[in-house]
Amino acid sequence: MLDNIRTLATGWVGKALLALITIPFALFGIDSYLNNAGGNVSIAEVNGESISVKEYSFALQNLRNRLQAEGKVDPAQLESPQVKQMVLDQLIDKQLLTNEIKDAKFAITESQLATYITGMPEFQANGKFSEEAYYQSLEQNGLTPTKFEAAIRTDLLSQQANDGFGRLGFSVNSRAEHAYKLNYEKRTVSVAEIKNKDFVNQVNIDDNAVKAYYEKHKAKMLLPEKVKIEFVLLSANSLISEITVSEQEIKQFYDENIEKFQGSEERRASHILIGFGVSASAEQKAAAKAKAAGLLEALRKNPTRFEELAFKESQDPGSATKGGDLGSFGRGAMVKPFEDTAFTLKVNQISDLVESEFGFHIIKVTEISGKSVDYKSLSPQIKGDLLFQKAQAKFTEKAEEFSNMVYEQSTSLEPIAKAFGTQVVKSDWFTREEGAKYFKNDKIMNVVFSDEVLKERRNSEAIEISPNNLVSARVVDYEAVKPRTYDEVKGGIKELLTLEAANKLAIAKGSATLKALQAGKNLPDIDWISDVTVDRKDAQGLTDLSMTQVFKTNVKTLPGYSGAADVKQGYLLVRVTDVISPVLDDVNVKKRATQEFTSALAAEYLRAYKQSLRLKNNVMVNNKLLAGSTID
Repeated sequence: MLDNIRTLATGWVGKALLALITIPFALFGIDSYLNNAGGNVSIAEVNGESISVKEYSFALQNLRNRLQAEGKVDPAQLESPQVKQMVLDQLIDKQLLTNEIKDAKFAITESQLATYITGMPEFQANGKFSEEAYYQSLEQNGLTPTKFEAAIRTDLLSQQANDGFGRLGFSVNSRAEHAYKLNYEKRTVSVAEIKNKDFVNQVNIDDNAVKAYYEKHKAKMLLPEKVKIEFVLLSANSLISEITVSEQEIKQFYDENIEKFQGSEERRASHILIGFGVSASAEQKAAAKAKAAGLLEALRKNPTRFEELAFKESQDPGSATKGGDLGSFGRGAMVKPFEDTAFTLKVNQISDLVESEFGFHIIKVTEISGKSVDYKSLSPQIKGDLLFQKAQAKFTEKAEEFSNMVYEQSTSLEPIAKAFGTQVVKSDWFTREEGAKYFKNDKIMNVVFSDEVLKERRNSEAIEISPNNLVSARVVDYEAVKPRTYDEVKGGIKELLTLEAANKLAIAKGSATLKALQAGKNLPDIDWISDVTVDRKDAQGLTDLSMTQVFKTNVKTLPGYSGAADVKQGYLLVRVTDVISPVLDDVNVKKRATQEFTSALAAEYLRAYKQSLRLKNNVMVNNKLLAGSTID
């Protein structure tokens, strides 16, 4: 049980899924998203209640976004069948638990609901609940207070049920400490492999065996269906050549976004501020300016007095006591008039009077660090960005026209290529899988092999195979699924049968060797690797099969030996020479042991409870749809 719990809880998928459908999820606008979904196809049903493909895709996309933001996973891993099934299982379990809660008449009071919502960090301003932040957040996510509060209430009820199982996870200390010792135990081990390839020369497969295998399995030895297609591509990149960007546009973009192009340059500066207050009159501003001008004149005569005058005269209390020093800052940290001036001064240069909303400043730059960037060096980059922005805009304009035209002139792609200044590309033969790899997109192959495109030989719909790239394809030729001939596969069959026979010999040899080792015989010819010390979390490079076998090995007498058949390699031998158990002589370690075991028990109780709900309820999954689902 502990291995199962640990596998789920420590993997990146497990951790992510534990947080996949939590209370803050209500803030991401799922109600609005699903309300606009229309008649969604069900990917699963729980007692007749639908879990739509869009709801499932939303959950999967939410998982992807969070993991990518945290840099924890290759997005391709999220397309694995195991992850898809785990995400759907979470949605099914949530629906089952929601139904059970309703039947059991669990309740969340208005007071409990209000306490939770007013404590959510998303709605805090200056350390207090902000009604303005609350309504603004709901509006941004397309939620009404009624829907949001209903979602929170549902999730609090689910949490209430989950917490109940946490209280079931009780165990006496002796059991918890025993489990802790097993979990954190270290073993010094070595492994050896009796490899099937070493027995290949002892195997002789005759042609009759190969022929018999072919006849028995030829219905499965099929060449997949193949197509030749032609296609046209509308791409934003291909439109760049039609676009121009003027020097004036580049300069304007630079000036409007200069804070984005600061590079790593920072300035350290001091200032003397003479303020004139909020809503100052013309006379007050004039008086402030006159005082500042007098200070500037004194500094022109003797620049070394800057710190002295800042300490005596500056009306910025934060910097005056430091002789006017403001520390280092980059662009965007100061008000614009101050920043614009500070980033033009040289070290130890004193500015003229600079007016800002705070008053009149006299600025002195004391240090310049980092690397600056200028318009000349950035101009090519800005030009490229502007070209692509314009190309994207033009692509958006043409996309609808392209989509309409491939439909309206569905018997040929030539008119489309001519109209959009592109060309018709012809492919060689490829299967559905090869085509999906070529386009890096499954959807286009599903369309190509559909009846309308495949049998009627019409243009496909315009498919966005990647951002800013639309493709329409047309089938030119087609080959149906057909069996492979004996001559095509006999070599592969003979190799397969040879390996199977060699594997049996390796396993037989391994089993005999293990018995001899367990009987205490000395077998010097075994090629053991150097000893390594492992625990359940640190495999030291050992394979999963090796690690599983290491902790299955009986260690009452050392060295302990065990073995396992490996269908790919032959036979694995494991030798354990030492066992190091953790010492629980510290109160905190014992406390941790109890907490870990209690949490594991609670998780197992919850898992078993959810499994029991599945058994007593009608759950149906569209496995075909699940297998083919992707994130759009």
